Amino acid sequence: MESYTRAEKRERARLFRKGFRQALADCVDPKVEKAIERIDQRAAERGAQEFAALLKVQADARQAVANAKATERTATREDRAAARQARKTAEDHLRRAERAVARAES
Repeated sequence: MESYTRAEKRERARLFRKGFRQALADCVDPKVEKAIERIDQRAAERGAQEFAALLKVQADARQAVANAKATERTATREDRAAARQARKTAEDHLRRAERAVARAES
């Protein structure tokens, strides 16, 4: 997964156009290719960090759901409605985290 900043996207597009024009003239400058590779490398590193953070959020959300279920099962009759609402909120958070991970994987 790559995660490009806006500036990197612009710079990469500019370098790609420059390299395309040079390829048409059959005199490609290796500096252009190296610059694109550096941008891709930084984006890949940033993407890996962001994906790891998403996985951590997902794991934390799963633990929160497990805690909420345990709390709901052990709650007194008066506290059960609040515990149920807390469980539903935790499950919603888990679904959002799972969707974010699925989007990042594709």
